[in-house]
Amino acid sequence: MKAIKQTGLLLFLIGLATFIALIFTGDFNLNQTELDTFLKDQNYKNEVIAKELQQAVVTKDNLSIFEFSSRTRKAYANANKHYDDLIAKYDAAKNWEKKGAQFQYKISGKPHSLSYTLAKKAGKGFAAQQTGWAWFLTFGLGIIGALMFIVPDVILLGKPGIKNDGIFLNAATNRGWIGWFAFVFLVSFYILLYFYPDYIVNWVYLVDPISKFISGNPASQWFLYGFLYCIVMTVMAIRMYIKYRHNKYQILRTTSVLFFQIVFAFLIPEILVRFEKPWYDFKNAFPLDYDFFFKWNLEELLASGGLGLFILVWGVVLTIVVVPVMVYFFGKRWYCSWVCGCGGLAETLGDPYRQLSSKTLLSWRVERIVIHSVLIFVLVMTGFALYTFFTNQGQVLGIQTQTIQDIYGFLIGSIFAGVIGTGFYPIFGNRVWCRFGCPLAAYLGFVQRFKSRFRITTNGGQCISCGNCSTYCEQGIDVRAYAQKGENIVRSSCVGCGVCSAVCPRGVLKLENGPEEGRINPTDVLLGNDVDLMDLVNKK
Repeated sequence: MKAIKQTGLLLFLIGLATFIALIFTGDFNLNQTELDTFLKDQNYKNEVIAKELQQAVVTKDNLSIFEFSSRTRKAYANANKHYDDLIAKYDAAKNWEKKGAQFQYKISGKPHSLSYTLAKKAGKGFAAQQTGWAWFLTFGLGIIGALMFIVPDVILLGKPGIKNDGIFLNAATNRGWIGWFAFVFLVSFYILLYFYPDYIVNWVYLVDPISKFISGNPASQWFLYGFLYCIVMTVMAIRMYIKYRHNKYQILRTTSVLFFQIVFAFLIPEILVRFEKPWYDFKNAFPLDYDFFFKWNLEELLASGGLGLFILVWGVVLTIVVVPVMVYFFGKRWYCSWVCGCGGLAETLGDPYRQLSSKTLLSWRVERIVIHSVLIFVLVMTGFALYTFFTNQGQVLGIQTQTIQDIYGFLIGSIFAGVIGTGFYPIFGNRVWCRFGCPLAAYLGFVQRFKSRFRITTNGGQCISCGNCSTYCEQGIDVRAYAQKGENIVRSSCVGCGVCSAVCPRGVLKLENGPEEGRINPTDVLLGNDVDLMDLVNKK
């Protein structure tokens, strides 16, 4: 069995290395006919861009993606500069009519996103032309290798039960060199995905056939991400089934997040696109879905007929009715640990790193400040967005609505939720985003703390203070301190993952939905010198 695991690890590393190497392969250029077709499809009014792109990428030279990107971005910059100069010229001449006419010719968009669109048309080479083989040597070997590494644990781990031996002695799970390598890879992946999509166009080619089969459209970097997300969750879910096969709650919870991610977050939205309907994840609630009330999204939904109107109504009802009602009856676990895609990735891919979450008082203080600040930020931004939609004004109190949206999208939507939220798993634990940044988690936490039937009950008389529960709490809660006092755990940050209960050797912890009365039962540790025991007994 160990030989199978080692072979699987080797295959996985070969697949990973091939996946990384694909970035540096392939040739990129266009002929004049291909460029003309591209320009026609884009319907540019800018007349200068045709000449600039012709000089930049219509060549017989085999350009790397980095050379192609540089030339393309420079071409777009030169074309826009031409009209910027005209705008400045007419502004100086106070010719407002001609000045205003120039803005229609400027091409908007992020430079690397513009480059990606053209690179997708220009790619040639192994990934673009031998997609099947390229997919097998990357995704295929990665999946096969990972499963060969994981499945033998059914036998190697022995009987079902708690298995945590050596986890703090492993370089992969205790910030060793393997953990740092995983950190660098994940952070680099998210930076490329969000900010340099043209550099990973060869990765996108790998899933083009799958995208065309599901949605009828070529893949984008976001389809690549969604597909990779589902693959990683599926493989790591098998690991969860094996590791926690003694615990039915963990098996059901893992199955649930896997279902909602694959069906609701991936397949249904892509199928909707195939039928020319809005892309929408029906489980993604505001304010996690922070752009739901943006003007462009509201206009698209209202223009999409009956389904668009249903989505709009459902999004509002989900946020103000379904979410608080479900939290009242089941706690925030119903969403964070059973439905949410962010939570699903954290509970599968991130499970090996849950013990790395900080349990310090400072972390708890920072957590409360940051996550509630993000919630306030998104609510203010949404207020600005709705004001813009209903009044058709571009600013509020002198502040540009688009500027606020761009700042939130960059800092929270990209950096926090993506680069930090997932990339930092191997260093700071698997719930960095959920614990410190997710505005929906903050909203759910308010309801759970003050108006919910959910609690984790503790049997202090059975606690042996082993510390497993606190060690493996991904939210940084000192569960043992509650268990030693026999006190219910009622914390706004608790996502009800149930791992504290799963790793307890004495059955001290139990996740319950009970009556509100007696839910919060603070219990002080009594010392003989601090209390008159007979007086205490008489009072009771």
